[in-house]
Amino acid sequence: MGRVLDAIEAFWNYLAAVQLLPLALAISCHLLKTACASRAWRNVLVAAYPTVTVRWRAIYAAYLAGAGVNAIFPARAGDVVRLYLARRAIPGSTYTTLVSSTLVLMIVDVVVGVSLFAWAFSQGVLPGLDVLRSLPSFDFRWFLEHEAATQAIALALVAGVIALFVWLRRRADLRARVARAFAVLRHPAGYLRTVATWQVADWCLRLATIWFFLDAFGIRQNLHNVLVVQATASLATLLPVSPGGIGTGQALLLYTLRGQATRTALLAFSVGMKITLTVVDLVVGFAAILIALRTLRFRSRMALDTR
Repeated sequence: MGRVLDAIEAFWNYLAAVQLLPLALAISCHLLKTACASRAWRNVLVAAYPTVTVRWRAIYAAYLAGAGVNAIFPARAGDVVRLYLARRAIPGSTYTTLVSSTLVLMIVDVVVGVSLFAWAFSQGVLPGLDVLRSLPSFDFRWFLEHEAATQAIALALVAGVIALFVWLRRRADLRARVARAFAVLRHPAGYLRTVATWQVADWCLRLATIWFFLDAFGIRQNLHNVLVVQATASLATLLPVSPGGIGTGQALLLYTLRGQATRTALLAFSVGMKITLTVVDLVVGFAAILIALRTLRFRSRMALDTR
């Protein structure tokens, strides 16, 4: 935590040097990215519920609300908000289908993510396990230092997935709900046009966001640095230990971008980009909750709806 606070202090001291135009362009790209991602999710749900009107505005609000909550709470708490608002927006929908719809979205994300990590490892830009143990503010250090416990947790997760699969096979009603989420894949051309295209646009805008942030903080702009930042961001959020993976993200960026700018600039960039996007997600996310529910008391409203 101390390392993160030091980086935040460096960001505030560096604030006067931040260029506003690239910063505004980065924020704009980020907002467009969320629009593309929510559009892809909405189209998956349209195929899952063809007889119901699935409004993009409502799904976009649910997506923004989830991102806003995830920005400040760990363990993907925002996903609960996102699924709850989506269920309210689609009459007759079920949480089983809504959760399963995210697996459809993972197809493109996994392909792009694996390709990105493969490139990063081939270039040797990511630190090895021996280096990770010594990085300050690294959230996953406990897992590296306790290998036996980590292996036990991994085995428990695998066993849980297998048990869930076996249980689903015995429940025809649940299988039908899960299958409904994959309806869009029955028409590959339609899937590519209505889902994959939007997700590719989402990833392009992620990279554009990083491109403009690099410019805003005076760090060398090139495709290599953009891909390095995206790879570290993806790795930092792989396990939701801290909100947005801020500790891990800071530690990895300082390592992977060493030599590209001064340490002060890298500290400011590592936390400045995270703070900026967190504030944006918070503002639009809680505005979406307020518009959708007419209140910010999410737990009270959720409890009222489930009575």
